Amino acid sequence: MPMDPLNDIALPEGMAFVRDEQGLALAYGGMVLRGDFARMLPRLRADRLAHELLVRAARVRGAEAPTAVDCTAGLGEDALLLAAAGFSVTLIERDPAIAALLADAIERAGDDSRLAQVADRMRLVVGDAVDVLPQLGFTPDVVFLDPMFPTKRKDAATNKKLQIFQLLEKPCDDEEALLSAALSAHPRKVVVKRPLKGPALAGAKPSSSLSGKVVRYDIIVP
Repeated sequence: MPMDPLNDIALPEGMAFVRDEQGLALAYGGMVLRGDFARMLPRLRADRLAHELLVRAARVRGAEAPTAVDCTAGLGEDALLLAAAGFSVTLIERDPAIAALLADAIERAGDDSRLAQVADRMRLVVGDAVDVLPQLGFTPDVVFLDPMFPTKRKDAATNKKLQIFQLLEKPCDDEEALLSAALSAHPRKVVVKRPLKGPALAGAKPSSSLSGKVVRYDIIVP
């Protein structure tokens, strides 16, 4: 019988992988964390997708087959928006447990006729973006950065999700290294997701910004 690669992933005490008809998940303290692209289908409608701040921030002129690298992929929701908007997206996730959930979500999306075409434009790489970016082998149009930052939202679903995330993901401890690696990939632009009133990543002044109610997207044009 083949070994389950999930057994090689170290998890915090009390946390475990579970698999059911909905796919792979992490269970901890009565909470469950799972990648779920199907719940985002309403946001992928053409009339809504064009108004997504991330899609607007990442848009590049004259690119027939745009490419993007999501350096902090998490559960892939931002990357899904980019892929639905026509980008071929390389997703980089450094935590192996979260990467396992993400890989499962992409695989399930590939089996869903509503999502298969979008999922086909998503490629997962497990590793630290600072190490992966110099080895991409191509020049992306867009590099997207979303380093973890505290949330002020109070809804229970967000808090539960963050509780598990914070046990696995470490906050970015070297913003300058992350931004430098992004710029070294020579993209046409770097898009950074920040708290609405938070400081610029690594103190780098953006070329422009798009702001929503909770977050903003800083756009750096090298």
